[in-house]
Amino acid sequence: MTAISRADDARRRHPDLDPDPAPARPRLHRTWARALLGGAVMAGALGAGNAGGAALSRAFGVGGYGGHLLSAVLVSLLAVPTVLWLRSARPPHRRTPQLGPPVRALYGFCRGVAVTGSSAALVFGAGTAAGWVRWSSLDLASLGWFLLTNALVAMLLEAVPEELTLRGHTWGALRERLGGVGAALGTTAVFLVTPGASTVVQAGVGRLVGVPTPPMGLVPQGQDPFFYPVLLTVFGLTLVAARTSPGPGPLWASIGTHLTFLSVNRVAFDGVRRHAGWSARMAPEHAALLGLGYLAVTAAVFLCLRRWKRPALGEKRNAGTGRGTG
Repeated sequence: MTAISRADDARRRHPDLDPDPAPARPRLHRTWARALLGGAVMAGALGAGNAGGAALSRAFGVGGYGGHLLSAVLVSLLAVPTVLWLRSARPPHRRTPQLGPPVRALYGFCRGVAVTGSSAALVFGAGTAAGWVRWSSLDLASLGWFLLTNALVAMLLEAVPEELTLRGHTWGALRERLGGVGAALGTTAVFLVTPGASTVVQAGVGRLVGVPTPPMGLVPQGQDPFFYPVLLTVFGLTLVAARTSPGPGPLWASIGTHLTFLSVNRVAFDGVRRHAGWSARMAPEHAALLGLGYLAVTAAVFLCLRRWKRPALGEKRNAGTGRGTG
Protein backbone atom coordinates (compact mmCIF):
# COMPACT_ATOMS: atom_id res chain seq x y z
CA MET A 1 0.00 0.00 0.00
CA THR A 2 1.41 3.38 -0.98
CA ALA A 3 1.70 6.38 1.34
CA ILE A 4 -1.10 8.18 -0.51
CA SER A 5 -3.48 5.25 -0.19
CA ARG A 6 -2.66 4.85 3.50
CA ALA A 7 -3.48 8.53 4.05
CA ASP A 8 -6.78 8.16 2.16
CA ASP A 9 -7.65 5.09 4.22
CA ALA A 10 -6.95 6.99 7.45
CA ARG A 11 -9.20 9.85 6.36
CA ARG A 12 -12.04 7.42 5.53
CA ARG A 13 -11.81 5.83 8.96
CA HIS A 14 -11.52 9.19 10.76
CA PRO A 15 -13.32 11.81 8.64
CA ASP A 16 -12.85 14.45 11.35
CA LEU A 17 -9.08 14.06 11.21
CA ASP A 18 -7.27 16.97 9.55
CA PRO A 19 -3.79 15.91 8.47
CA ASP A 20 -2.59 19.54 8.45
CA PRO A 21 -4.65 21.39 11.04
CA ALA A 22 -4.43 25.17 11.25
CA PRO A 23 -3.44 26.62 14.63
CA ALA A 24 -6.49 26.77 16.88
CA ARG A 25 -7.86 30.22 17.59
CA PRO A 26 -7.61 31.14 21.28
CA ARG A 27 -10.78 31.20 23.34
CA LEU A 28 -12.44 34.59 23.71
CA HIS A 29 -12.07 34.81 27.49
CA ARG A 30 -8.38 33.93 27.26
CA THR A 31 -7.92 36.52 24.52
CA TRP A 32 -9.43 39.23 26.68
CA ALA A 33 -7.48 38.09 29.73
CA ARG A 34 -4.22 38.50 27.80
CA ALA A 35 -5.35 41.82 26.35
CA LEU A 36 -6.29 43.22 29.77
CA LEU A 37 -3.00 41.96 31.16
CA GLY A 38 -1.21 44.36 28.83
CA GLY A 39 -3.27 47.24 30.21
CA ALA A 40 -2.71 46.05 33.78
CA VAL A 41 1.06 45.98 33.25
CA MET A 42 1.00 49.57 31.95
CA ALA A 43 -1.35 50.81 34.68
CA GLY A 44 0.73 49.14 37.38
CA ALA A 45 4.01 50.46 36.00
CA LEU A 46 2.67 53.99 35.53
CA GLY A 47 1.09 54.19 38.99
CA ALA A 48 3.96 52.55 40.85
CA GLY A 49 6.60 54.44 38.84
CA ASN A 50 5.06 57.84 39.51
CA ALA A 51 4.60 57.19 43.23
CA GLY A 52 7.98 55.48 43.59
CA GLY A 53 9.69 58.25 41.64
CA ALA A 54 8.17 60.88 43.94
CA ALA A 55 9.38 58.96 47.00
CA LEU A 56 12.92 58.61 45.61
CA SER A 57 12.98 62.27 44.58
CA ARG A 58 12.09 63.28 48.12
CA ALA A 59 14.63 60.92 49.62
CA PHE A 60 17.51 62.15 47.44
CA GLY A 61 16.45 65.77 47.21
CA VAL A 62 15.81 65.65 43.46
CA GLY A 63 13.22 68.04 42.10
CA GLY A 64 11.90 69.51 38.88
CA TYR A 65 12.99 67.82 35.70
CA GLY A 66 15.18 65.33 37.56
CA GLY A 67 12.18 64.06 39.49
CA HIS A 68 10.11 63.61 36.32
CA LEU A 69 12.99 61.77 34.67
CA LEU A 70 13.37 59.48 37.68
CA SER A 71 9.69 58.54 37.55
CA ALA A 72 9.93 57.94 33.79
CA VAL A 73 12.90 55.60 34.21
CA LEU A 74 11.02 53.62 36.87
CA VAL A 75 7.94 53.26 34.64
CA SER A 76 10.03 51.84 31.77
CA LEU A 77 11.99 49.56 34.11
CA LEU A 78 8.72 48.11 35.40
CA ALA A 79 6.79 47.85 32.12
CA VAL A 80 9.28 47.00 29.38
CA PRO A 81 10.97 43.89 30.84
CA THR A 82 7.58 42.57 32.00
CA VAL A 83 5.91 42.79 28.59
CA LEU A 84 8.98 41.39 26.82
CA TRP A 85 8.90 38.44 29.21
CA LEU A 86 5.19 37.91 28.49
CA ARG A 87 6.01 37.86 24.77
CA SER A 88 8.83 35.34 25.20
CA ALA A 89 6.41 32.98 26.95
CA ARG A 90 4.17 32.80 23.87
CA PRO A 91 4.55 30.17 21.11
CA PRO A 92 6.77 31.49 18.28
CA HIS A 93 3.90 31.66 15.75
CA ARG A 94 1.87 33.85 18.13
CA ARG A 95 4.55 36.36 19.06
CA THR A 96 3.74 39.82 17.80
CA PRO A 97 6.60 41.98 16.47
CA GLN A 98 8.23 44.09 19.15
CA LEU A 99 11.16 46.51 19.05
CA GLY A 100 13.14 44.85 16.26
CA PRO A 101 16.66 45.62 14.95
CA PRO A 102 17.96 49.23 15.11
CA VAL A 103 17.75 50.01 11.39
CA ARG A 104 14.12 48.90 11.09
CA ALA A 105 13.30 50.65 14.37
CA LEU A 106 14.78 53.93 13.13
CA TYR A 107 12.88 53.67 9.84
CA GLY A 108 9.57 53.05 11.62
CA PHE A 109 10.18 55.78 14.18
CA CYS A 110 11.01 58.36 11.49
CA ARG A 111 7.88 57.33 9.57
CA GLY A 112 5.72 58.01 12.63
CA VAL A 113 7.40 61.35 13.34
CA ALA A 114 7.22 62.48 9.69
CA VAL A 115 3.55 61.62 9.15
CA THR A 116 2.37 63.06 12.48
CA GLY A 117 4.57 66.16 12.30
CA SER A 118 3.53 66.92 8.72
CA SER A 119 -0.15 66.48 9.58
CA ALA A 120 0.19 68.82 12.57
CA ALA A 121 1.99 71.42 10.46
CA LEU A 122 -0.73 71.23 7.80
CA VAL A 123 -3.65 71.57 10.22
CA PHE A 124 -2.08 74.24 12.43
CA GLY A 125 -0.95 76.10 9.31
CA ALA A 126 -4.54 76.13 8.07
CA GLY A 127 -5.72 77.29 11.50
CA THR A 128 -3.15 80.09 11.48
CA ALA A 129 -4.21 81.19 7.98
CA ALA A 130 -7.83 81.24 9.14
CA GLY A 131 -6.93 83.49 12.07
CA TRP A 132 -7.64 80.87 14.74
CA VAL A 133 -4.05 80.68 16.01
CA ARG A 134 -1.63 83.41 17.06
CA TRP A 135 1.95 82.35 17.72
CA SER A 136 4.44 83.85 20.12
CA SER A 137 7.93 84.88 19.06
CA LEU A 138 10.22 81.89 18.51
CA ASP A 139 13.20 81.24 20.79
CA LEU A 140 14.93 78.55 18.77
CA ALA A 141 17.47 77.56 21.44
CA SER A 142 14.79 77.19 24.13
CA LEU A 143 12.54 75.25 21.78
CA GLY A 144 15.31 72.84 20.82
CA TRP A 145 16.27 72.25 24.46
CA PHE A 146 12.64 71.68 25.43
CA LEU A 147 12.04 69.19 22.61
CA LEU A 148 15.16 67.24 23.61
CA THR A 149 14.44 67.08 27.34
CA ASN A 150 10.73 66.47 26.81
CA ALA A 151 11.46 63.64 24.36
CA LEU A 152 13.60 61.79 26.92
CA VAL A 153 10.89 61.83 29.60
CA ALA A 154 8.03 61.22 27.15
CA MET A 155 9.74 58.21 25.59
CA LEU A 156 10.45 56.55 28.95
CA LEU A 157 7.24 57.52 30.74
CA GLU A 158 4.67 57.07 27.98
CA ALA A 159 5.64 56.36 24.38
CA VAL A 160 7.78 53.22 24.68
CA PRO A 161 6.04 51.45 27.61
CA GLU A 162 2.53 52.27 26.40
CA GLU A 163 3.17 51.14 22.84
CA LEU A 164 4.83 47.90 23.95
CA THR A 165 2.08 47.00 26.40
CA LEU A 166 -0.98 48.23 24.47
CA ARG A 167 -0.24 48.42 20.75
CA GLY A 168 2.21 45.53 21.18
CA HIS A 169 0.87 42.99 23.69
CA THR A 170 -2.82 43.96 23.91
CA TRP A 171 -3.28 44.56 20.18
CA GLY A 172 -1.47 41.31 19.34
CA ALA A 173 -3.70 39.32 21.70
CA LEU A 174 -6.93 40.76 20.26
CA ARG A 175 -5.74 40.54 16.64
CA GLU A 176 -5.56 36.72 16.84
CA ARG A 177 -9.22 36.39 17.79
CA LEU A 178 -11.09 39.54 16.72
CA GLY A 179 -9.39 40.62 13.51
CA GLY A 180 -8.20 44.09 12.61
CA VAL A 181 -11.24 46.23 13.43
CA GLY A 182 -12.04 44.36 16.64
CA ALA A 183 -8.42 44.59 17.77
CA ALA A 184 -8.33 48.34 17.06
CA LEU A 185 -11.50 49.01 19.05
CA GLY A 186 -10.56 46.64 21.87
CA THR A 187 -7.06 48.06 22.24
CA THR A 188 -8.44 51.60 22.31
CA ALA A 189 -10.96 50.60 25.00
CA VAL A 190 -8.15 49.22 27.16
CA PHE A 191 -6.16 52.40 26.47
CA LEU A 192 -9.09 54.50 27.76
CA VAL A 193 -9.23 52.79 31.17
CA THR A 194 -5.47 52.46 31.71
CA PRO A 195 -4.86 56.04 32.99
CA GLY A 196 -7.70 55.74 35.49
CA ALA A 197 -6.46 52.35 36.69
CA SER A 198 -2.97 53.81 37.12
CA THR A 199 -4.32 56.44 39.54
CA VAL A 200 -5.64 53.64 41.77
CA VAL A 201 -2.23 51.96 41.79
CA GLN A 202 -0.51 55.30 42.38
CA ALA A 203 -2.77 56.06 45.34
CA GLY A 204 -2.06 52.66 46.89
CA VAL A 205 1.71 52.82 46.39
CA GLY A 206 1.76 56.47 47.46
CA ARG A 207 0.12 55.57 50.74
CA LEU A 208 2.70 52.85 51.33
CA VAL A 209 5.69 55.11 50.68
CA GLY A 210 4.14 58.20 52.24
CA VAL A 211 3.86 60.59 49.28
CA PRO A 212 0.83 62.63 48.19
CA THR A 213 -0.90 61.49 45.02
CA PRO A 214 -3.48 63.04 42.65
CA PRO A 215 -7.15 62.11 43.04
CA MET A 216 -8.25 58.79 41.59
CA GLY A 217 -10.44 58.94 38.48
CA LEU A 218 -10.79 58.15 34.80
CA VAL A 219 -10.02 61.76 33.82
CA PRO A 220 -6.85 63.48 35.11
CA GLN A 221 -7.35 66.46 37.38
CA GLY A 222 -7.89 69.66 35.42
CA GLN A 223 -8.98 67.91 32.17
CA ASP A 224 -12.40 68.34 30.62
CA PRO A 225 -14.48 65.24 31.52
CA PHE A 226 -16.12 65.14 28.07
CA PHE A 227 -13.33 66.22 25.72
CA TYR A 228 -10.54 64.16 27.32
CA PRO A 229 -12.13 60.72 26.59
CA VAL A 230 -12.94 61.86 23.03
CA LEU A 231 -9.34 62.99 22.49
CA LEU A 232 -7.98 59.78 23.99
CA THR A 233 -10.23 57.69 21.74
CA VAL A 234 -9.12 59.47 18.56
CA PHE A 235 -5.50 59.32 19.72
CA GLY A 236 -5.77 55.60 20.46
CA LEU A 237 -7.22 54.81 17.03
CA THR A 238 -4.52 56.94 15.40
CA LEU A 239 -1.83 54.97 17.23
CA VAL A 240 -3.35 51.71 15.98
CA ALA A 241 -3.33 53.11 12.44
CA ALA A 242 0.37 53.88 12.87
CA ARG A 243 0.99 50.45 14.42
CA THR A 244 -0.54 48.69 11.41
CA SER A 245 1.05 50.90 8.76
CA PRO A 246 3.17 49.15 6.10
CA GLY A 247 6.93 49.22 6.26
CA PRO A 248 9.67 48.16 8.68
CA GLY A 249 9.33 48.78 12.40
CA PRO A 250 5.54 49.16 12.68
CA LEU A 251 5.60 49.37 16.48
CA TRP A 252 8.23 52.10 16.25
CA ALA A 253 5.92 54.01 13.90
CA SER A 254 3.36 54.20 16.71
CA ILE A 255 6.12 55.22 19.16
CA GLY A 256 7.15 58.04 16.82
CA THR A 257 3.52 59.11 16.46
CA HIS A 258 3.04 59.02 20.22
CA LEU A 259 6.12 61.15 20.90
CA THR A 260 5.27 63.68 18.19
CA PHE A 261 1.72 64.08 19.48
CA LEU A 262 2.97 64.79 23.00
CA SER A 263 5.60 67.22 21.74
CA VAL A 264 3.24 69.16 19.46
CA ASN A 265 0.54 69.49 22.12
CA ARG A 266 2.95 70.56 24.85
CA VAL A 267 4.45 73.26 22.65
CA ALA A 268 1.24 74.54 21.05
CA PHE A 269 -1.16 74.31 23.99
CA ASP A 270 1.14 74.50 27.02
CA GLY A 271 4.29 76.16 25.76
CA VAL A 272 4.17 79.15 28.11
CA ARG A 273 3.91 77.12 31.32
CA ARG A 274 6.56 74.65 30.14
CA HIS A 275 8.94 77.40 28.94
CA ALA A 276 9.11 75.70 25.54
CA GLY A 277 10.35 78.75 23.64
CA TRP A 278 7.26 78.86 21.45
CA SER A 279 3.53 78.71 22.09
CA ALA A 280 0.17 79.39 20.50
CA ARG A 281 -2.92 81.29 21.62
CA MET A 282 -6.35 80.18 20.44
CA ALA A 283 -9.91 79.81 21.65
CA PRO A 284 -10.71 76.54 23.47
CA GLU A 285 -13.10 75.39 20.75
CA HIS A 286 -10.47 76.03 18.08
CA ALA A 287 -7.86 74.17 20.14
CA ALA A 288 -10.16 71.16 20.36
CA LEU A 289 -10.85 71.15 16.61
CA LEU A 290 -7.20 71.55 15.67
CA GLY A 291 -6.03 68.86 18.11
CA LEU A 292 -8.58 66.34 16.86
CA GLY A 293 -8.08 67.49 13.28
CA TYR A 294 -4.40 66.74 12.96
CA LEU A 295 -4.88 63.35 14.63
CA ALA A 296 -7.60 62.53 12.08
CA VAL A 297 -5.31 63.58 9.23
CA THR A 298 -2.49 61.47 10.67
CA ALA A 299 -4.72 58.39 10.87
CA ALA A 300 -6.02 59.00 7.34
CA VAL A 301 -2.48 59.17 5.95
CA PHE A 302 -1.52 55.88 7.61
CA LEU A 303 -4.67 54.21 6.30
CA CYS A 304 -3.99 55.53 2.78
CA LEU A 305 -0.47 54.12 2.98
CA ARG A 306 -1.96 50.71 3.75
CA ARG A 307 -4.32 50.87 0.78
CA TRP A 308 -1.56 52.11 -1.51
CA LYS A 309 0.79 49.31 -0.48
CA ARG A 310 -1.72 46.45 -0.86
CA PRO A 311 -1.87 46.43 -4.69
CA ALA A 312 1.92 46.60 -4.88
CA LEU A 313 2.26 43.63 -2.54
CA GLY A 314 -0.29 41.67 -4.58
CA GLU A 315 1.62 42.35 -7.79
CA LYS A 316 4.87 41.15 -6.20
CA ARG A 317 3.24 37.90 -5.07
CA ASN A 318 1.78 37.27 -8.51
CA ALA A 319 5.11 38.03 -10.16
CA GLY A 320 6.85 35.62 -7.81
CA THR A 321 4.50 32.78 -8.79
CA GLY A 322 4.58 33.57 -12.51
CA ARG A 323 0.89 34.61 -12.61
CA GLY A 324 -0.33 37.78 -14.22
CA THR A 325 -2.41 40.38 -12.46
CA GLY A 326 -5.08 40.66 -15.11
